[in-house]
Amino acid sequence: MLIHADRFSFQVTDRTNVAGFVGDLAPGEERASLEDVLVAFVSVEKADESGPHDVAEQAAMQIRATADKLGATRVMVYPYAHLSSDLAKPRIAIGVLGQVADLICDESGLEVHRAPFGYYKSYDIACKGHPLSELAMTVLPGVSSDRAEGQATRPAVESKAIAAEKTLRSEWRIYQPDGAYVLADDFDFTSHPGLKDLFTYERSGTRVAEEAPPHIKLMREHELVDYEPASDTGNLRWYPQGLQIKRLLEQRVTGMVVDYGAMEVETPIMYDYGHPALSKYLHRFPARQYVVRSENKEFFLRFAACFGQYMIMNDMVASHRDLPVRLYELTHFSFRREQGGEVAGLRRLRSFTMPDMHSLVRDMEMAKQEFLDQVSLCLDWLDDTGLNCVPAIRFVRSFLDEHPDFIEQLMRRLRQPALIEVWDERFFYFVAKFEMNFIDSGKKAACLSTVQIDVENAERFDITYMAEDGTKQRPLLLHTSVSGSLDRNVYAILETQAMRMARGEKAQWPVWLAPIQARLVPVTGAHVEGAMRLAERLPYRVDVDDRDIKLGKKIREAEKEWIPYVLVVGERELAGGDLTIRTRQGSQLEMSFDAFLEQLATETAGKPQRPANTPRAVSKRPIFVG
Repeated sequence: MLIHADRFSFQVTDRTNVAGFVGDLAPGEERASLEDVLVAFVSVEKADESGPHDVAEQAAMQIRATADKLGATRVMVYPYAHLSSDLAKPRIAIGVLGQVADLICDESGLEVHRAPFGYYKSYDIACKGHPLSELAMTVLPGVSSDRAEGQATRPAVESKAIAAEKTLRSEWRIYQPDGAYVLADDFDFTSHPGLKDLFTYERSGTRVAEEAPPHIKLMREHELVDYEPASDTGNLRWYPQGLQIKRLLEQRVTGMVVDYGAMEVETPIMYDYGHPALSKYLHRFPARQYVVRSENKEFFLRFAACFGQYMIMNDMVASHRDLPVRLYELTHFSFRREQGGEVAGLRRLRSFTMPDMHSLVRDMEMAKQEFLDQVSLCLDWLDDTGLNCVPAIRFVRSFLDEHPDFIEQLMRRLRQPALIEVWDERFFYFVAKFEMNFIDSGKKAACLSTVQIDVENAERFDITYMAEDGTKQRPLLLHTSVSGSLDRNVYAILETQAMRMARGEKAQWPVWLAPIQARLVPVTGAHVEGAMRLAERLPYRVDVDDRDIKLGKKIREAEKEWIPYVLVVGERELAGGDLTIRTRQGSQLEMSFDAFLEQLATETAGKPQRPANTPRAVSKRPIFVG
């Protein structure tokens, strides 16, 4: 029930038997007196327990819309159990009322007040008496308030960050490595086609895939990844060789981040929609969520490791001597319910693997230094994977103006031109965001590495550290994914090779990532047993093509699989002579066994090693994609 009032006041008179759910009142919470206010008398009912966040969203939307229509600038959210005889459990009601107030307040410009839940109160109200001064409405979970009759559907939960993305107005610049810049519209892109593609995509492109990207065919041909018809779109199945690549990427990025000084943790994959801090954060992050229900509560599946790491940091005791503190998690399952037309192969998924690091820093100076060092980590990652990416950096204008030296230092680290987006207002939780974007054959941009300076969430999640003088101080946060989604890295590698093939070049894996690094091809069946013994002496991912087919066909099939080295094994090789080696690029080498081992060691130095997860004998390998 909504009443537009000239004045409204209340006074707490006593506790009810549910006051223990919220504890004692803070000073000043026991009374309030307001003028020219929209009073929202709210009752949370049993039916709302099946979708508490849903009804909170709808109620907040209706209250904001009514306030806007009436020109009201302040709102009072007043718990009023007398509107219903079928009330929700107290913990559900508390959560819904808190979310309603938070959602009304968040970026609406309204002054929002709350009366305490669980207390008897006396109140005085003077209704304005105009035709719209008294309104009543009911919202139900799963039923949009503006639905057509008979078309009840659960409204999509869209964060305010997503809505803000649709209205962003930006100034686009191109910065050079020396720190100088020109407006992007005036830049000569002749020598920088990737930068031009990124600018075009960012300013006017669409994420929707008009046709299947080339990597989809490749990921199936190589039996790496495939669609799973028994699951939701964008949740894929990984075959042994695809999982091999993914696990190698996981080991590499984890090793880099841990060597950098991050501490590994593990956190849950689902969180309570009703948690006050998380509810606010959802509206500051541009992602759509999967929703699950359990025991009349709504949970969302995480879309990053932020939530769990924030909770750890909230409980953690850290001194100024500990900073920077870096927590890291390899989230094997993160979820974003991307729009259907945007989901395409491995480029944009609904379930993905995301290495996620969060760093606590003392102040902006430490934040800038961490940012620069973590950008260097991102560049090292791209060197490892052989991916050619284009940098984009997004700044709030006030931050850029206050730290002119920072962009100069950053550009010196990048050593290549970068697209810079400047916002007049801060719509999100960060003031600076670095990205490395891969441009695919369809001119679509996909963000891989990212680093962000977060100025909101340490306060939102009450994260502190102990300063030199013994006082609790608020740190800043950095969000970092050195690699970005590892699934997307596989997409970028495959797309890169598709573009090589389109130019008439041979596709290839980086040797350290190849599911099979060397294949031994016996000249005849009589050489199979000896080839197996030779393979056992190679401490790499090696298999033996023991099938009863011609030698030439075996070599051609090894080339189709992009196997870096093919070793032809005959009498000479089994007798200890030099190996006959065919490289992926078609050259033929003669070298000793030890020299070949040394070459493989050089090409895989510093990279993780894993045994092959397919049978050594090619004849024993099943076919996954017919």
